[in-house]
Formats: sequence, structure tokens, C-alpha cells
Amino acid sequence: MSHLNEMFNAGFLGTRAPVFMDIVTLIVALLPLLVAGAISLARNKHYKAHSYIQIFIFAFSVIVLSYFEYGVRLSGGFDAFMHESSVSYSYAFMVLIFHIAISIITLIIWAAAIFRAKKMIQSYTHRKVGLITFAGVVLTSLTGIWVYFLMFVY
Repeated sequence: MSHLNEMFNAGFLGTRAPVFMDIVTLIVALLPLLVAGAISLARNKHYKAHSYIQIFIFAFSVIVLSYFEYGVRLSGGFDAFMHESSVSYSYAFMVLIFHIAISIITLIIWAAAIFRAKKMIQSYTHRKVGLITFAGVVLTSLTGIWVYFLMFVY
């Protein structure tokens, strides 16, 4: 049970955030780079490697999201994190809703791209959906970092 308590210790990024939030934020910040690497595999015609890496990154992202949700629920949620923030609650909440909307849409499009990839492989549609997914991953990363700053830095 001590490992459970450790996820709520002070984080390592020097903010008010617990360690689990620092871990998730670091992964979310790196996610666009990982996805860009997977895309470069496809551009260099390493389609099988691209496929495996995309599936791994997607699955890992879902696991990280689950870890994040678990930690947020146990720690009291958004309201608990906003107590020490000097940012307006309503502003931070609007940014959070924006982040969640982008994240959910991106997750759905990404899942569809993966599950329909066999039918769309090397097609214009797959590339287009892939670029939309990448843009969503970048926006998810940026808005996630924005929410982190609003809750734990300002």
C-alpha cells in the first residue's frame, strides 16, 4: 500500500503537483515527439514498425490516462488541485474542458486510425487521419501542460 501513497508525494518538477501528476505531464509533453517518430517510420516506408510503434504508443497512452484518472479521483479531483492556485477557477475550468474535449476527440480518431489501418494502409485517407491525429496529440499535449501550469505553477 505504500506505493499508492508514493504517487501523492511531492513531485520532481519543483511545483505543487504530486509525483503522479509530474509523471503524467512529462509523458504528455513527450507524446508528440514519440508520435512524430512513429510517423517518420511510415514516411521512410517502415510500415510494420510504424504500425507496432503506433499501437504501443496508443496502448501506453491509455494506460497513462488510466493512471492519471485513478490519481485524480483519489486526490479529490480538479477542485482539490485548484485550492492553492492563484488562477481564476472558472478560467482554469474552461481550459480543462477544452483540454478534455481535444483529448477525447483525439483518442477516438487515433483509435479509429489504428483499427482501420489495414483497410487504409498507404492511402491518402490514412495519411490525412494520421495528420489529424498528430495535430490532436500536439494540442492535447499543449493544453495538458497549460492545465498543469494553471493548477500547480500559478
